[in-house]
Amino acid sequence: MANAREGDPNLGYLTKKETEVKLPRPTRVKNKTAAPVQITAEQILREARERQEAEIRPPKQKITDSAELGDYRLRKRKEYEDLIRRVRWNKSVWVKYAKWEESQKDFARSRSVWERALEVDYRDHTLWLKYADFEMKNKFINHARNVWDRATELLPRVDQLWYKYIHMEVMLGNAAGARQIYERWMKWVPDQEGWLSYIKFELRFNEIERARAIFSRFVECHPNVTAWIRFAKFEMKNGEIARAREVYEDALKILGNDEEAEKLFVAFAEFEERCKETERARCIYKYALDHIPKGRAEEIYKKFVAFEKQYGDREGIEDAIVGKRRFQYEDEVRKNPFNYDVWFDYIRLEESCGDKLRIEDVYERAIANIPPAQEKRYWQRYIYLWINYVLYEELDAQDIVRTREIYDLCLKNIPHAKFSFAKIWLMAAQFEIRQLDIDRARKILGSAIGKAPKDKIFKKYIEIELQLGNIERCRTLYEKYLEWSPENCYAWSKYAELERSLAETERARALFELAIDQPALDMPELLWKAYIDFEISESEFGRTRALYERLLNRTKHLKVWISYAKFEASATKEGIQESDMSEIDSEHKRKCLERARAVYERALSHLRTTAPELKEERAMLLEEWLNMESSFGQLGDVDLVRVKLPKKLKKRRHIETEDGPAGYEEYIDYLFPEETQTTNLKILEAALKWKKQKQSSD
Repeated sequence: MANAREGDPNLGYLTKKETEVKLPRPTRVKNKTAAPVQITAEQILREARERQEAEIRPPKQKITDSAELGDYRLRKRKEYEDLIRRVRWNKSVWVKYAKWEESQKDFARSRSVWERALEVDYRDHTLWLKYADFEMKNKFINHARNVWDRATELLPRVDQLWYKYIHMEVMLGNAAGARQIYERWMKWVPDQEGWLSYIKFELRFNEIERARAIFSRFVECHPNVTAWIRFAKFEMKNGEIARAREVYEDALKILGNDEEAEKLFVAFAEFEERCKETERARCIYKYALDHIPKGRAEEIYKKFVAFEKQYGDREGIEDAIVGKRRFQYEDEVRKNPFNYDVWFDYIRLEESCGDKLRIEDVYERAIANIPPAQEKRYWQRYIYLWINYVLYEELDAQDIVRTREIYDLCLKNIPHAKFSFAKIWLMAAQFEIRQLDIDRARKILGSAIGKAPKDKIFKKYIEIELQLGNIERCRTLYEKYLEWSPENCYAWSKYAELERSLAETERARALFELAIDQPALDMPELLWKAYIDFEISESEFGRTRALYERLLNRTKHLKVWISYAKFEASATKEGIQESDMSEIDSEHKRKCLERARAVYERALSHLRTTAPELKEERAMLLEEWLNMESSFGQLGDVDLVRVKLPKKLKKRRHIETEDGPAGYEEYIDYLFPEETQTTNLKILEAALKWKKQKQSSD
């Protein structure tokens, strides 16, 4: 307990209890509602100002005799000494003590305090600065020199001490002494600012040769680009052009491979430009572009382009711009050789220049970067490098042999077992056709079908043979096409269309029959439509009806019913139109109408019995039926259909989401006449049941 009550030396021998800060207890606000009268911040501040008590200031003490002065000094010294004993490490106490002694004009005592403070911590350069400032302020020059000498010997890496010491000597007019201090400082190899300060000092006294010698030592001590450029600018400022050129040349010998060498080259070229030596400047730029890595030559390219725009001719300017862009592309493809977009831009640049060797070299380098993964998405951009290459060789270079070689090499590089590109196969075949070599084109397309069959290849090959009039080859190709893809309705339709164009009706019909008997088809509706249109065009209405019936056995889709009904409504008329328009009479129209009605009745019955929930489809069917009856004029019976038309009702239903019901939505419902009768019957049944229950209860 005794130890707890003793004073802590770190707290100025005060107890912890005495040093604790007691905060007022926070008041709890019970009623947090707004007061009826609000007080502004301005009122609060004004009241606080009015209630502020006057500051208590100590009375001024006037000393009247020497004895009283001695007592005052003794008391203050005792206070400072006691404070120093307690907090000896606190530098501000030492500084206050020394300044107080200085204010009492007791310089010896003040100097003694400074010396004692330095014994505590001589590494604190601020103490040295204040000590020297005390000596200079009171004009003790030799004492100040002594302090500066000791400070710079103990702390030679603190530049501020050297600057202050030199400044004092310069203010005293002692240039020789300042020079000696600089020389002492330079032995410690300071940073660039120290050397430049020494050079400026010599230049103030117009000592050019001394400054030149210091610059030579400076660039030896700090062999960097900035130092050499400063040296060259110094010589240029003094009119020594030859010396400046020598400085730049020496710098290039030493720093030619430095990371900042581009700055040196730019400065050298700008120097020659200012000296009106444009050819020298151009040579420097070109030398720099040839020797500096591309990643660090961007600034030189900009300067070179600006230089050529100012001093060069049209050809030189274009070369500079192209060179700059070429450098950019080289840098980008070096970073990522699989960036094919950059290769395309690079190739376009070279093609605009027209240098065939350069163009072919860039193409060869580009196609050498084969995608690392054998997946088509990685090859889709790469393959266009080959396409552009072959087009350039064929159209621009007009080198047929090389074009053929490139096509062969491209087709060898593509992994056809995993994926292929029909575009390349077709381009190679079309190229051979342009060279009037049909056999070679057929070999290419045959290889394509054997290695990587595709729809485009079959279609184009058949188109070529059809243009050449080779019908048997076309049939063979269609057979190969259908062997490879028997579910392809397009191939079946086109094959049948070919046979029909050749007046081979039975062959075309047989092909259609084979097609619809396939177990799987990609678009069967198109195939059936083509078959039906074929039979209608041949005026085989009986076969067409049979086809519709076969189709209805497979699907009862609304569109099939409507198409069937429309066919029946127009079949007889079309047949009679072909024979003789004058023989059309009401009997034929009536038969046509009866057949169409029969189809609509079947469709309506099917939808009513097997799919009663498809109300919208039934309504559409009745609309089509109504339109058909209207089209027949007096023969049509519109009322027959109108009595079957439903009523449109607006209803609301819940919107179901994953989180539960989310409101309502409106929808259109249809109420058919037969449903209305059913509803009425249900109401009557319910009423009868209620009546029976009431009678039994009575």
